Amino acid sequence: MKLSLVPQEREYFRLFSEFAAILDQAAQLLAKLMNDYRDPKSVARQAVELEHVGDKIVHDIVKRLNKTFITPLDREDIYDLAATLDEVLDSIEATADMLVVYRIDKPTIHAVEQAVVLAKQTAVLRVALDGLEKRKGLDEHWIEINRLENDGDRLYRDAVAELFDDNMKCTDIIKWKDIYATLEGAIDQCEDVANIVESIVLKNT
Repeated sequence: MKLSLVPQEREYFRLFSEFAAILDQAAQLLAKLMNDYRDPKSVARQAVELEHVGDKIVHDIVKRLNKTFITPLDREDIYDLAATLDEVLDSIEATADMLVVYRIDKPTIHAVEQAVVLAKQTAVLRVALDGLEKRKGLDEHWIEINRLENDGDRLYRDAVAELFDDNMKCTDIIKWKDIYATLEGAIDQCEDVANIVESIVLKNT
């Protein structure tokens, strides 16, 4: 017989939903900036603020893990999910920061497309994490995130290849390769989150 979860244990699901909302907000903000490149410094500041909120949520999750005897999911899964979500948010914040530090005048079409893929992934993750407690009907979400990750891989390969086809300055090649790699990292990390969610669902159904 399954024990009913006390309200305190349900807090984990609420916190994951909160983090997913913050993550999606940051990704949409970045995608909007890439499509309409205005005031990157302001966006970078907002990304830092969202990253700080995300850090507080992760800290709260870890603190609860250390105090809670019974958890609704495996402790390792809770920690891995929180840590990987945090990695995605860090990558988004790092990308926004690079646009300022590298003094990017205008994003390339490849960066725009990568940011769009990432924003689509975080929107799907938000829905998936909102439904994590019930753990039903989530298959389509991680399948879609994996499909988007494949799109991201293709975009990254094309973007890097084009860097060496054009007559771009060496310093610009270094800058854009760094930005492309960070965006690709975030897209890969979204797939990692989806894989963790899939594992959680399989273990708890």
